[in-house]
Amino acid sequence: MAETRDVIIVGGGHNGLVAAFYLAKAGFKPLVLERRAQVGGAAITEEFHPGFRCSTLAHNTGPLRADIVRDMQLEKHGLKLTTPDVNTASLLPDGRALVLYFDAKKAAQEIAQWSQKDAASYADFGTALGKIGKVIGQALLLTPPNIDSPSSSDLWGMLKTGRSIRNLGKKDLYRVLRWGPMAAADLVAEFFDTEPLRATIAARGIFGTFLGPWSAGSALVLLLRAAADPTPAGSVQFPIGGVGAVTLAMATVAKQAGAEIRTGADIAEIRVKDGVATGVVLTSGEEISARAVVSNADPKRTLMRLLDPTHLAPDFVQKIKNYRCMGTVAKINLALSALPEFPALKAKGNGNLLQGRIQISPEIDYLERAFDESKYGNFSRNPYIEITFPSLSDPSLAPAGQHVMSIYMQYAPYKLKGSDWESQRKALGETVVKTIAQYAPNLPQTILRHQIITPKDLEETYGLTGGHIFHGELALDQFFTMRPLLDWARYQTPIERLYLCGSGTHPGTGLTGGSGANAAREIAKALKK
Repeated sequence: MAETRDVIIVGGGHNGLVAAFYLAKAGFKPLVLERRAQVGGAAITEEFHPGFRCSTLAHNTGPLRADIVRDMQLEKHGLKLTTPDVNTASLLPDGRALVLYFDAKKAAQEIAQWSQKDAASYADFGTALGKIGKVIGQALLLTPPNIDSPSSSDLWGMLKTGRSIRNLGKKDLYRVLRWGPMAAADLVAEFFDTEPLRATIAARGIFGTFLGPWSAGSALVLLLRAAADPTPAGSVQFPIGGVGAVTLAMATVAKQAGAEIRTGADIAEIRVKDGVATGVVLTSGEEISARAVVSNADPKRTLMRLLDPTHLAPDFVQKIKNYRCMGTVAKINLALSALPEFPALKAKGNGNLLQGRIQISPEIDYLERAFDESKYGNFSRNPYIEITFPSLSDPSLAPAGQHVMSIYMQYAPYKLKGSDWESQRKALGETVVKTIAQYAPNLPQTILRHQIITPKDLEETYGLTGGHIFHGELALDQFFTMRPLLDWARYQTPIERLYLCGSGTHPGTGLTGGSGANAAREIAKALKK
């Protein structure tokens, strides 16, 4: 006879673990079922070469929402975060580098070497992002309202947000309305003249998306990021032990709160009877019944693969088929015998400057040309690249004197024209190394091992449909009341007692935990009724 649980959570990624914690605190006993051998989803640390460990996918936090860190008391359960002095070092082909520091005054001093005007504008832009980001941040805490018949809590949330927007003042209110639909390239051009500075900040609005800096709505992505971190180019926060340390701490806290976690539990099917989710069937054949099923998988995987689509109305199926989740990011992890030398950074004090994030995004047009190649089914031969050396902040990740290099490469489209990712895997790795070697000539000689993760790997190994790291495009038509779909943005689905809690729901902005916390609040309300 099948066992029966209060709540089954499909997937042990960070949002699933956050949802499990809050549901357990609300008095339920959630069971988290994770397909892989360890929890964490895209937030994991793994050994990829003997003695070398790395944050396999995400290599720094979102940052995590402060209230979630506080509620879960993650720091009391082993989580240690470190913030380097350097946020971003942006490399240029002419041998120079633009360095942006965590300290705003120090960043302005660096920018002043390029432009006094831009140094002043950097502070102004940061202040504006801080004000606007705070208001957007309040909206990210809300459950998107029911458009047709808003509840009293919906109305109260909208009223508070409306008041916050009005309190911004006329200038910043106008900015909120105007900036969201803009291209990130246009937004940064209104503040800055220095091309490397423009590109470094605009890159924040395109990371992980199928957008270029000149794409309408890319400024919205930048503003969503600013809600969690108002630093113009974004700050960097590394967990000691890699990003997997975050989800291990979350798992510990969720279990202490009353949740149960099972790994190696692959879901074959979400069971439905008379339009109501009744439980799951594992690939082993085991059946587990539940009062509710909560999926931390992306919307397409949940509703088109784990669920039999015949349970859904044809028009809903068509809409979910058109939900955009074509990834553009590849991840390359390198085991290195020594730290590579970047001449542009060595002149400024190499070691310290490598502790933050290193970008190859020298100008807006460079980013746009990289995007152009992906639009036609090719991976970029001159890609936008983001690099970190986590072993500098955490020497335990590599043998003494050796290092780990974590690299995001964009653009690498999920669908390649006239080819496939298995045959292009080696070429992708060679392109990334060749690109970085233009700025660090000795890099190829230091490489002991490549780990190349393509968009296809992101789908097949890590369960991200289309290889999309955010479970779907962060775009104007897939945001807030339309994430994932209009009328279905409140963590519910057309199947009664089947809910979503992953990044394909509002706010869906990466490793913050916001989607899991918001979903748990609404699910607890529904089950208590």
